[in-house]
Amino acid sequence: MRHDTRLSRMLHVLLHMARHDGPMTSDAIARMLGTNPVVVRRTMAGLREAGYVRSDKGHGGGWAIVADLEAVSLLDIHRAVGGPRLFAIGNAHPNPDCAVERVVNAAVEDALRDAEALLVARLGRVSLAELARGFDACCRAASEGASA
Repeated sequence: MRHDTRLSRMLHVLLHMARHDGPMTSDAIARMLGTNPVVVRRTMAGLREAGYVRSDKGHGGGWAIVADLEAVSLLDIHRAVGGPRLFAIGNAHPNPDCAVERVVNAAVEDALRDAEALLVARLGRVSLAELARGFDACCRAASEGASA
């Protein structure tokens, strides 16, 4: 089964944008992600509508982050990029009169509801700023290791 990678890919882009001087074009972002600029523009549109990025046309234009990194969570980004349901697991309902089906579906639905609540809460607690600090720490460690 293919995974939906919009959240991780857009987080990747946003961190680069946060540390990049000036706007980034859809072409540059597409090269970074190994995708098509049209896909980038379509996905970035959700971030623009949510107020996390802006786009400027023309020479020197492109995408720029405008959000306060402390105020935006991973859950906010997931929602802005039109992320799918968090779990693809679901129940079958071909025979709702079957007692076994009702018991199995209730157990699976309870487990999924609990797991989704936990994941939503966790994504809501992690800010873009926290990711940016982790990125900065990795860069510092790499440069210190290279100079040693």
